[in-house]
Parts: sequence; C-alpha cells; structure tokens
Amino acid sequence: MSSVVQKTVEPAFVQLSELASKSSGGRILFATDDWFAPAEWMLADSEPVFVADKYTTFGKWMDGWETRRKRIAGHDWCIVRLAAPARVCGIMVDTAHFTGNFAPRFSLQGAALDATEEESIPERGREMMGTACSEKDLQLMATLGSDRWKEIIEMTPLKPGYEDTRKQYFSVTSDQVFSHLRVNIFPDGGIARLRVFGQVQPNLQALASTGRLVDLLGMLNGGQCLTFSNAHYGHPRNLCKPNRGINMGDGWETARRLDRPPVLKTDRQGILQVPGCEWAIFKLCSPRSKVEKVVVDTNHFKGNFPDNVKIEATLLAETATLQSAQWKVMLDSSKLSAHREHVYQEESLRFRGPCSHVRITMAPDGGISRVRLFGVVL
Repeated sequence: MSSVVQKTVEPAFVQLSELASKSSGGRILFATDDWFAPAEWMLADSEPVFVADKYTTFGKWMDGWETRRKRIAGHDWCIVRLAAPARVCGIMVDTAHFTGNFAPRFSLQGAALDATEEESIPERGREMMGTACSEKDLQLMATLGSDRWKEIIEMTPLKPGYEDTRKQYFSVTSDQVFSHLRVNIFPDGGIARLRVFGQVQPNLQALASTGRLVDLLGMLNGGQCLTFSNAHYGHPRNLCKPNRGINMGDGWETARRLDRPPVLKTDRQGILQVPGCEWAIFKLCSPRSKVEKVVVDTNHFKGNFPDNVKIEATLLAETATLQSAQWKVMLDSSKLSAHREHVYQEESLRFRGPCSHVRITMAPDGGISRVRLFGVVL
C-alpha cells in the first residue's frame, strides 16, 4: 500500500528577491561552531544532497550547516550578511536529510549595521569545518550586542528533514530594513539551507549621484521581478542577480512551448515565426529611470537559448496597476545566440524612458541567464 506525499504549498513571498544565497551575494560572517559542516554551506545555491557513505575527519559529511552535539552552556548561532539592505518578508528553512540531527528549534534576529560595526566582527577562515569560535571571538562579538537585535521570528520548533517536512516557511511582518541576520539554533544541530525573501530598499539619492550608469534592473539596486508567464526550470528573478550565472539553473528557463508548429519557419531577418512566447515583468530600482544600454546574457544556455528577445517599458505612477500599463518597445525583437552576452547600445533602443517597469519577452521559449539595463536614475 502506497501513500501520497503532500507537497508543501509555497507562500507568495517566495516570488520576491532571494537575499541570502551565495549567488545573490549573501555571506556568513560569524558562527559559533562549524564542526560537521560549515555555515557557508547553508547558503549554497544547489539543492541539498545526501551521500550515504561520505565521511570526513570530523564525522558524517552533511550538505548544510551542522554543529557538534553541545556539551557546554549556551546554544549555537551565526551571522548572515544579506546581499543588500532589505525589508524581509519571509524565510524558508530547509532541514533536508537532517533527520536525526536537525536543529530542534530556531529563531531569527536582525539589524542594520554600518561598515564600522561590520568590521568589528572577527574574520572567518577559508576552511571552517571542524572548528568552533574562540572565547576571544565571543568577547568581540559581545560588543556588537547581536543577542539584543530585533527579534524577527521567535523561538520556533523545526521539523526533521524528510521530504514531506523538510521545507518550512515563516512570514515576517516587520517593515524594518535589515542588512544582517542572526540565525539562532537551540541548542545545536543542522540546517540544510536558509533562504531569505524580501524587497531591497535602494538609496536612490546615492544611485543618482554616482555620475555613472547603474544597473536599473539589478537586484542589489532594488530591481525586482513582479510576475511572469512560466518558470518551469528557473525563476526570472535570477535575471537580476549580481555577477554572471553559475549554470543553467541560475537563470530564467521555461518549459518548451507546445504550441510551436511542427515545422518551424523564419522571416527575412531569421526570426522564428511562432504563435506563443514567455514573458516576465520587472520593477526597476527607481520610479523614474532612463536606459542607455541593454545586455542580454545567454551564458550556459547552449542548446536551449531563446530564438529572440524583446523588451518593452512603461512609466507607472506608484498607485497604478500593471493592468493599466501602456507598453512602449525599448528593444525590438532581436535574434539571440548561445552562451554569450548580447549588447545593445543607445542607438539600438527605440525607447529609453523615462520608465519604471519593463517587460522582457522571449520567443518561443528557452533560457536567459542575466539581463542588465544600464542607465540613470532621474
């Protein structure tokens, strides 16, 4: 007799920017203990895996952060620096494969630190497995007062890392902006992955005064994916991430469209003539921006890049809805190729702004790694 595993329903906040993972720019600054597995692995982009017969000098290899069984007073914790200061809207804690060694409880605290405060945190080594922080490090951290940071999630039980219980979601209602989080586990144990979802709060005055072009779509500047048609293999918010994509899973990739004709044809420009397309809409970092250069990167997409891409833009009042948008073509349908950056300078753009939102359309389907919209904040 078989049983059906109920799939956990993901809350709406998982569609927001993800701010803790390695590819987004999240970073571990401090941890009390990294004995079995260092805290950095908790921010890995990949899905956690289990290797039954893999051991290290320190014990069983686990794909996440796992501390030793505590035999002294206290509990374990770590400090995560988010990719950018943000209003945190939700958390996902994944205990995958930690079935008899998961952290029984956790809590979350947050603060907005300046550069001087961050510099007071002891520097972590490159190889932390099998180590614990020193008493001197704890004394230095005490001056930061992280135990008194704003409580975001109170002490809450976690579930073991079986497939039907591993992913646990927590909504956050605070409007406060946080740059750093303190992840507490009680008293010890393991967490496979931590994901932090929220809205980056950009410093528009600073962006406007840089004197150089900024990435108006960039997540670190406040660009955000709002809605999309298809994200079967990869979410379109990945287009906004810093740095180039690490693999195909680090981009936006859709399913193959089933409405493609049996035999494909092209127009005189070589553009495929297909009835369907996939799209995603993004809010730019500023309510008024002007685009000067576009970069569409198909890095890693070698046999599954889109045939062509089109970008439209609109200027919406803060109270207006997307349904009222009047879209203007910024970049007309342009042929793409595999595994490269496609650069479109000012003369290739039909409309450059002012704009607040863009719609990126690929046809018929496929994958794009990154899109950069370089311009100025007005």
